[in-house]
Amino acid sequence: MSKLRVGVVGVGHIGRNHARLYSELPSADFTAILETDVSKARALEQEFGVKAAESVEQFAEHVDAASIATPTSSHFAIARQLLDLGKHLLIEKPITEDPAHAAELAQLAAERGLVLQVGHVERFNPVLSALEERLTRPRFIEAHRLSPYPNRSTDVGVVLDLMIHDLEIILHLVRSPVEAIDAVGVPVLSRGEDIANARLRFENGCVANVTSSRISPERMRKIRVFQEDAYLSLDYQSQTGEIYRRSATGISREDVPIEPEEPLKRQLASFLECAATGRAPKVSGFQATAALELAVEITKRIDLARSA
Repeated sequence: MSKLRVGVVGVGHIGRNHARLYSELPSADFTAILETDVSKARALEQEFGVKAAESVEQFAEHVDAASIATPTSSHFAIARQLLDLGKHLLIEKPITEDPAHAAELAQLAAERGLVLQVGHVERFNPVLSALEERLTRPRFIEAHRLSPYPNRSTDVGVVLDLMIHDLEIILHLVRSPVEAIDAVGVPVLSRGEDIANARLRFENGCVANVTSSRISPERMRKIRVFQEDAYLSLDYQSQTGEIYRRSATGISREDVPIEPEEPLKRQLASFLECAATGRAPKVSGFQATAALELAVEITKRIDLARSA
């Protein structure tokens, strides 16, 4: 596979990691950045030997594909412009603030024959691959995603910031419409909720309990899946897992073998392969829109409960 010219729009906390990895990936020809902070743009221009573009149009001249890692509020306008200019896109999650805008981007990419992948990076964690190999029919799922207050932009609440990772994964695993939602959340250090819990019931009978916090003294990214033949407990952070099964002599426990890998690097490599070959991305714009719709509905329930 020949190298693909790729750039990064927004080189803050997350975009900086995209830039680092594109500079390392053999399938990437890292050519350009677009950043509103001029001093940061010039520094990265020197560090990576790329073009620091001054407009979306100029940026587009240097790339075939791009990551968008700007604040969520700007995703739609930038992505729409780059899709109109014929560029394959990886948009950091959430895809947009508004599900209608997300659906519009997904449809536009499909009409143009362009790859639109969304950065639900946990889908590229080898932990999830191990879970999928052992999944039968999940009946109850519990997910915890906790972190200290971030030293970065928090332009959205914790549901759109963190919980959406688990919502997208759970939709992928359960593959059934949500029929009921109960949700609570509390703002502590932000305008939006900083800690939230949602209980989801699906039409096929599965139930999911999802907790996210960005004001925790500890970091945790875990998922537990209960099904008729087994209970799986997996840790995204340590990339470890265990499975419990009923046996003739009682309950057996086994470690789940997982080969550690960097999820973001896997995600970017997969995006480049999709852009080069036309293969469908693991998390498409349509899938990301479904996760966003659920996340927005949860935030509405939280806001309604707070105003009652």
